[in-house]
Amino acid sequence: MPVLRRRVAGLRMTVRDIMMRGSDRTSRPQPRVAAVILAAGRSVRMGMVNKLLIKLGDKEMVAHVADHVLASLARPVVVVTGHEAPLVQAALGDRPVIIAHNPEFAQGLAGSLRAGVAALPPEIDAALICLGDMPLVGPAVLDRLIAAYAAGDGDICVPTVGRRRGNPILWDRRHFPTFAGLNGDEGARRLLACPGATVVEIEIGDGSIVTDIDTSEDVARMAGCRRA
Repeated sequence: MPVLRRRVAGLRMTVRDIMMRGSDRTSRPQPRVAAVILAAGRSVRMGMVNKLLIKLGDKEMVAHVADHVLASLARPVVVVTGHEAPLVQAALGDRPVIIAHNPEFAQGLAGSLRAGVAALPPEIDAALICLGDMPLVGPAVLDRLIAAYAAGDGDICVPTVGRRRGNPILWDRRHFPTFAGLNGDEGARRLLACPGATVVEIEIGDGSIVTDIDTSEDVARMAGCRRA
């Protein structure tokens, strides 16, 4: 069993140490993993409020998500905008992200997913598909998924807590063309059952991967969680 695989399983080293110092480095190049943050939605369940622009502490929700992703090993980071794009982009300030606008954002998630992947450089090996309404997912979660992919455990890496699958999900680039077959508000999750896909589940033990914000009640709970 490769040293990298043992370390991931045993958690005896940090993920960053594994990626930078693992003994497998000489035998296989480290993968180039990007991240796509989906931030184009209309937040219809929040009424007139764009949930991505809600302040949590000192910054907007989408800025929290971007900062967590930028603190991970994923590069580059693409943010897909749509609804209220100028305001979302303003909330991101001068953060080093690539903006990919989806003019068809009203048609659902599928178009934003395609727009984000299309904005990735051709040399990218895989991408983390991150959701702009999950501000509790920290960089350590992203790096765990990247490390599992680097170890060759699977070409789709899914975080879990207990038996429940969450987000973000890491996809090898060979699956990107299949995103073209998605429609409307359909995400890529149904593609996990595609023939030939090697899906690995990574137990995170962290509820952040199943915690998103859809309603004003969710916002109130999130604010209380952050104060605690």
